[in-house]
Amino acid sequence: MSVKVRIPTILRTYTGGEAEVTAEGATLSEVIADLEKNHRGIAARVLDDAGKLRRFVNVYINDDDVRFEQGLQTPTPEGAGVSIIPAVAGGC
Repeated sequence: MSVKVRIPTILRTYTGGEAEVTAEGATLSEVIADLEKNHRGIAARVLDDAGKLRRFVNVYINDDDVRFEQGLQTPTPEGAGVSIIPAVAGGC
């Protein structure tokens, strides 16, 4: 399945500055593997050493947070939009 992946500014160095790239995969896990194949280094920023989503990285497939779906096994239907959103913290 071909999906559009929205890349946050902080990860665009891995995609040559592209804000959106196409990736292949039937699940989020496969999409991330395809991203890594085509944009070396990006998976390490999204996944931890155990291969799970990093705690402070949110991923949405269309409008659904994968943490409330099937995590890395969440299906990625043809034409879906995948958004990688790093958590933002701050304050006084």
